[in-house]
Amino acid sequence: MFEAVRSVADFRTLDEADVLIGYMDGMAGLVGAKNMTRSYWHGWRNGAVDAGFIEPDEAQIQIEAEFATLAES
Repeated sequence: MFEAVRSVADFRTLDEADVLIGYMDGMAGLVGAKNMTRSYWHGWRNGAVDAGFIEPDEAQIQIEAEFATLAES
């Protein structure tokens, strides 16, 4: 599959529109697009976690911590 996004720098390389579409699909409980991009997949995983369909994995916890550190700055 794809390598999970683990840093803010890596996140900034993603296509924002694909992330948003994936996030909304994940929140809705949809399975995901057949030809999804890494950006879509990242958004979908986060939407599914936020909706309570799946548990966050290590990569999601890692990037969340990095974003939290930025917010505190």
